[in-house]
Amino acid sequence: MDPNQADEPKVRPAKIPIFNLANMLTLFRIILAPAFFILYLLPRFFPSLFINGMVWTIPVLWVIFIVSEVTDYFDGLAARKLKQISDFGKLFDPFADTLVQITYFLCFLIDGVWGDNILPVILFLIIVYREFGILFIRNLMLKKGTTLGARLSGKIKTFAYIIAAGAALIAASFERLAACRTCICETFLPYIRTGALVIFIISVILSVVSFFDYLIIYKKTENS
Repeated sequence: MDPNQADEPKVRPAKIPIFNLANMLTLFRIILAPAFFILYLLPRFFPSLFINGMVWTIPVLWVIFIVSEVTDYFDGLAARKLKQISDFGKLFDPFADTLVQITYFLCFLIDGVWGDNILPVILFLIIVYREFGILFIRNLMLKKGTTLGARLSGKIKTFAYIIAAGAALIAASFERLAACRTCICETFLPYIRTGALVIFIISVILSVVSFFDYLIIYKKTENS
């Protein structure tokens, strides 16, 4: 063996910084969540501040919603293209997804105080229980030294949540337009609400299926 080789330092893989582009995009998505919550419910709690109605909040809410979901796509793309995939990012991204989606759904649930529920309480509870269940499973696997990132079933669930939130936001938009006595909105609002409810039911079913998929993975890890 060449004696000079023994003195050569070992090359360690570069440590991925936490504050990289992918994680910063994820963090930006988290910041957008309370902005959506405040803007969505502020006219309800302080109607005197919105004498001219809530119509102007509709495009702003849609901008926040679309930017949030587009950011969700680009943070994953940045992590793959820039080789910034890390154990932290694998947990941070689904955490942000859950935080943002629960914020949407909580808005639609609270909105029912002033009218018909877009999202029934029972569906919201199932969603919350599922997310806490996944959090518990992830913590159990972390104790075994395994990072449980988003699986295909979880990604399908997330996509279903996005569609459900979009449908509910359409219903909420029509309701705010109907409050301005827009006849066409008053006509179609019940059908839009029903459509949003059906999509919510489907998304909840997918979320439960996804939970059992994660549970099976944990069981396999436990037995290995």
